[in-house]
Amino acid sequence: MERSTSPTKPKKHVAVLAFPFGCHPLALLNLVKKLAMAVPDIQFSFFNLANSNNYLFSASEANNLPSNLRPYSVGDGVPLNHVFSGHPIERLDLFIEATPENYKKGLELAVAEMGQINCLITDAFLAFAGAMANDFNVPWIPVWIPVPHSLSVHIYTDTLRQYYRTNDDDNNWNDSGNDRNKESKTLQNIPGLAEIRVEDLPDEINKETLLSCMLGQMGHVLPQGTALVMNFYEELYPKPLLDDLKSKISIVLNVGFVTLSMPPPPLPLSNTDATGCLSWLDTQKTKSVAYISFGTVVGIPPNEIKELAKALEESKIPYLWSIRDNLRENLPNEFLEKTNWHGKVVSWAPQTQVLAHSSVGVYVTHCGANSVYESVANGVPMICRPVFADNMINARIVEEIWETGVRVDGGVFTKNGLIKNLKFILEHEDGKGIRKKAEDLQELILKAAAPNGNAAQDFKNLVEVVSSNQ
Repeated sequence: MERSTSPTKPKKHVAVLAFPFGCHPLALLNLVKKLAMAVPDIQFSFFNLANSNNYLFSASEANNLPSNLRPYSVGDGVPLNHVFSGHPIERLDLFIEATPENYKKGLELAVAEMGQINCLITDAFLAFAGAMANDFNVPWIPVWIPVPHSLSVHIYTDTLRQYYRTNDDDNNWNDSGNDRNKESKTLQNIPGLAEIRVEDLPDEINKETLLSCMLGQMGHVLPQGTALVMNFYEELYPKPLLDDLKSKISIVLNVGFVTLSMPPPPLPLSNTDATGCLSWLDTQKTKSVAYISFGTVVGIPPNEIKELAKALEESKIPYLWSIRDNLRENLPNEFLEKTNWHGKVVSWAPQTQVLAHSSVGVYVTHCGANSVYESVANGVPMICRPVFADNMINARIVEEIWETGVRVDGGVFTKNGLIKNLKFILEHEDGKGIRKKAEDLQELILKAAAPNGNAAQDFKNLVEVVSSNQ
């Protein structure tokens, strides 16, 4: 008699849609890799631009990429033979115009290869994903990568825009002192944002762009989500902000900083660092070095690069400066020769390892969310020079809420202003308070990230949501 065989049940398929700009794809991929390892019987498809996928997954191959995670490419929306105008957001606009059709085409291929989609995890920036999940009749799990405060700003976009239209509505805003200018107003009427000022708001709040239209839908679409995942720790919230988010979506999961391993792993042997940064830091005194980096996207004006360089030269404070090759031409003549005895300039640095080194005493940063998180995780105070997007909100949080850093005077680098900031944090007695609070915040994060901490529990809850048979 032949033995009857039952057909193999198809594996559950979770589709993951990245917002392919800035730090967003890396952060989402880190979260999904962790999920894929936690539930190896579920297949994950990851949708992103081809060039970003090539970078992320080639780099991941050395990090034991889970076999149940497969990348798929989506179209970038750039027409054939298109000549770019040089406008900084042109590529972003073309991509947004191509959505969601480019994702739908990619999903069709993934469904053909991996089976029907059972759950949709997306960067929360992709506001159309709620309707897409509804079409598939599957749960939608949006993931917010920046700080929660900036999410709240986008949730309350309509309220904020109404303020701009009504010119000075004291019912919605709180005066700071006697100054009646809008820049002195705080967002007192928005839960948890009392310390944030109108001047800190990203341009998207008061400008009609494709991105602002997408982000402005947050308050309307997030309640459609099954759960909202935050790249953050519950312990770092103002309670009114967390309570307000929970009132809008039933499940809010704070899974910790998804781009970081907590506690930070031990530093590798310095001689294995091809950049030479760790070997150089080994020669410096504890907490004496200023680390300077503005990432791979942000551009500091040439005149400010010169002022920053002059401050480093005159102060003689040990420094490690990661500056892109195309910006080196803005350094003053003979700057490298004059400072090579107390400084090091590189085109790229292993940032998480640098910030974990005991010699680093302060981080001069544009305050991108990932950079802020890396600094907090390593207990390093910050000197903030915010540039765009959520940088201003992050800098305000660092200076006035966490009190783990200072903003540069007037919002721009000047030689004297930066020297004052550097000496205040690294040398002055009054700077001890900031250094101590940075260390205290690191301890808080380490406890929150422990196996029995809230972040670990929220990640387990996320695994349950993804694994459920909804």
